[in-house]
Amino acid sequence: MTTPLRSKGKNTVVWILMALLVLGLGGFGFTNFSGSIRSIGKVGDTEVSVNDYARALSNEINAFSAQVGQQITLDMAMAFGIESAVQSQLFINAALDEQAARIGISAGDDEVRRQILGAASFRGLDGKFDRQNYTLTLRQQGLNETEFEAALRADSARAVLLAAVIGGVKAPDTLAQTLAAWQTETRSLSHAELTADDLTEALPVPTEAELRAYHAAHPEAFTSAETRDIAYIWLTPAMLRDEAMPDEASLRALYQARIDEYVFAERRLVEMLVYPSEADALAARTRFDAGQTSFAALVAERGLARADVDLGDVAIEDLGAAGDAVFAATVPALLGPLPSDFGPALYAVNAVLGAEEIPFEEAKVLLAAEASMEAARRLIATRAEIYADLLAGGATLEDMVRETPMQAGTIRFSADIREGIADYEGFRNAAASAKPEDFPELAILEDGSIFAFQLTAINPPELISFDEVADAVRAAWELAEIHAGLLARAENAVRAVGTGVPLSAQGLVTTSIGALPRGGFLEDVPADITAAAFAMKAGEARVIDAEGRVLVLVLDAVHKPAADDPATQTARVALATQITQSLARDLVDLYGRAALVEAGLRIDAAAIAAVQAQMR
Repeated sequence: MTTPLRSKGKNTVVWILMALLVLGLGGFGFTNFSGSIRSIGKVGDTEVSVNDYARALSNEINAFSAQVGQQITLDMAMAFGIESAVQSQLFINAALDEQAARIGISAGDDEVRRQILGAASFRGLDGKFDRQNYTLTLRQQGLNETEFEAALRADSARAVLLAAVIGGVKAPDTLAQTLAAWQTETRSLSHAELTADDLTEALPVPTEAELRAYHAAHPEAFTSAETRDIAYIWLTPAMLRDEAMPDEASLRALYQARIDEYVFAERRLVEMLVYPSEADALAARTRFDAGQTSFAALVAERGLARADVDLGDVAIEDLGAAGDAVFAATVPALLGPLPSDFGPALYAVNAVLGAEEIPFEEAKVLLAAEASMEAARRLIATRAEIYADLLAGGATLEDMVRETPMQAGTIRFSADIREGIADYEGFRNAAASAKPEDFPELAILEDGSIFAFQLTAINPPELISFDEVADAVRAAWELAEIHAGLLARAENAVRAVGTGVPLSAQGLVTTSIGALPRGGFLEDVPADITAAAFAMKAGEARVIDAEGRVLVLVLDAVHKPAADDPATQTARVALATQITQSLARDLVDLYGRAALVEAGLRIDAAAIAAVQAQMR
């Protein structure tokens, strides 16, 4: 029988159609595979062609590459499971084609014609179907008209079959309504955080024996990190500054090249208030001159803040046509209306910054420091290759110190060291990953310095003796005692709530939340508060011990949404759609796999390998 693809029910399966069309017809610009190999396998009597497989695989690789922001290779796609997913979908599609043919479902010429004429890819400049564009587009895909129209018939028939499979799928109303009510439920709660000030008893004074016992019971807190003994050589621009110091003539040339940094023309501190018209600006100026308003009030009238009109310190050329008047004014002054780039404006001239010149002799020291450092970086860059060749030729660190300006040093490195050469991220990264058997190699640091090093020893973590960390042990013991006291105080508060005494009546600073939504966020409290609130019953109290803080949480009330609540109804519709689509996907998957088993699958592994080899 011939069954055209009707519009009724298309919305239900549009997501299925998209998946099938992408895998079945995607892949612009992919050429046909030639040779005697025609298919990668068969499902019943339906073949999966090598061209369909190549196009689908290429399309999925390109789509995934766009998603991750970089082009992935075929081997990477196989590692991600993309290639297996493409094969699976193509064979399931073939099984569905077999089912459609067995049942007698097909797409007629009218339906195929409708879809071709309606495809945007085949339209010309006038927005209508263009035969030449149709042929060219198919050629770019590696298809001819016969192949494309056959694939389109198969996809259309498959869509009709799947529409029938999932036609009766619908989310149960009770399930959607129950989940929506659960999702939109809100809760009222109260919480109080306990601090050391809430303890009623002073901390006991620990004995040395108690502190030693605490030290022994908590070795992780008093164990040193792994350290690495490193011998290194390095050369920084600062080490070559004297050698790279420029002469006086060079410094004077540099001073002249940067003269704008040392010679400043007179400037003004100015505010500019723009008006829609010159009449408006003049009216405002008249009121100001009559003492009826202030400049600050005029700014406020325009709905602005002083920061919005502040130009800062400006030169005469910064003010365009208003520059001469502003720089001729006696400070302080209000001028205008005068022109601006934005329209007529009033200008408040608040202060004069006189012209200033930093002479060469004063700038010389700073210029010399900057120039010598830059020259030293260039020297290091030109010598780096020579030094690298020396190391590669077998020179030791000691040889390098003797034969080059590089300086030697040693460091006991750990992740928290931030001084000397360990202040450079490049060195820290290299030191953290080094192995004792590694040979020294020259590397460049962030500021142009160069270095090489040898890892001489790795010192594993070890427990620091009590005598070395006695003060830290005492501090940790005190924190632990305070925490234990807070937990005990919190448990007492929970018991008191159970007897009807609210938190606010227990001398605790209490915060109340009126209607917390599921998944809501509470500022400045541990996330455990929200999670616990939706796992408690009304009237229940709990101790929250999280992120090093102790709180008491009381769930005051549970607010069930009304059946006609708009938010609940919106959630119900969205959930019903999600559940329906999920059920439909599962049903289509089960049906396709069953069809695959019924029709029988034969895979040509050699053909698959051939396609993959050509794609590499």
